[in-house]
Amino acid sequence: MKLPRRLSGAAALVLAGLLATAMSLSSTGSARAGQTGLRAADPSVLRVGGTYVAVQSVGTGIVVRQASSPAALASAPARQVWSDTHDLGDVWAPEIVRDGGRYHIYFTAGRKAAHRMYVISSASPDSGYGAATRMALPDDTWAIDGTMFTFEGQRWFVWSGWAGDTDGEQNLYIARMSSPSTTTGPRYVISQPRESWERIVGHPFVNEGPEPIKDPNGQLHIVYSANGSWSDQYCLADLRLRAGGDPTHVWDWYKSNGCLFGSDRASMMRGWDPTRHVNGPGHHTFVLLDGDIATSPPAGPTFPLMYHAVPKGQPYTWDNRYWYTGTFGWWGDTTYSRSGVPGAGTDTGWGLKFLE
Repeated sequence: MKLPRRLSGAAALVLAGLLATAMSLSSTGSARAGQTGLRAADPSVLRVGGTYVAVQSVGTGIVVRQASSPAALASAPARQVWSDTHDLGDVWAPEIVRDGGRYHIYFTAGRKAAHRMYVISSASPDSGYGAATRMALPDDTWAIDGTMFTFEGQRWFVWSGWAGDTDGEQNLYIARMSSPSTTTGPRYVISQPRESWERIVGHPFVNEGPEPIKDPNGQLHIVYSANGSWSDQYCLADLRLRAGGDPTHVWDWYKSNGCLFGSDRASMMRGWDPTRHVNGPGHHTFVLLDGDIATSPPAGPTFPLMYHAVPKGQPYTWDNRYWYTGTFGWWGDTTYSRSGVPGAGTDTGWGLKFLE
């Protein structure tokens, strides 16, 4: 890990935890890499008590796995909880969320420009789900990778979508929710793939896989995947809402000046190093208690995450993606600035460090 020459008090606070984790993972290559036996994409995992619950799309259905650790999920039985009996099309990137004692799985289904978001819910994580409800998202355009979270007492839905009816850019949008299955009011764009390091791969240019988390100061972050998932330039970047900011106001969001977790040195944010064991890490999940961003880790410790990537030395193809375990921690006094926006200024706060 490359470290700054001078550490602030906040950054020094997390240094010991990050280095201890890195040293504990350095005994074997397999431990360092965190590769599981599950050859798949788009992990979504939460912890309920001492049980880790994962959701995955398999063919035209959705399965749930439960295990005592993230690494054990790959060998856990897969229980099918939903099947596409109405020929909706591709089933992509399910996300499991716990809200009000119930489990909600959000997923994308459709073909080409018809991809839309759906939700199923149950009182149990691996049984009892009913028929899928198509979500009536504002503007009713192509939508993928949606998930729900609660911030400052308000439910929100965040997803990747198109501005209109044709491809070109996948933007990140947010909307308020009146219930776990219903958005209310308009959608608001919070990120577009306009930075040079987000446009290494195209067409289309991509922001997708948004995952919310709250930092030790209580500020909201949306960590997302940039560049095309068909390329080893795929990586994770961060949006940080300024203190006291409005999630619906795009200018209240500040974007990391490069990838925070990726395999291409040229696209990494200064002070963040590329991965050593995998190519194209992306579409991650923060493994939080009940999936609740209010349980985000404090400064100092590292916490589990999962992501998909391709092992170095293997051809970079979708079929070669595996689920990986890793860790993340907070990195203090991190400045994000807006390039090409006169007078927009900078914003300093918590960033994230990722370990394979």
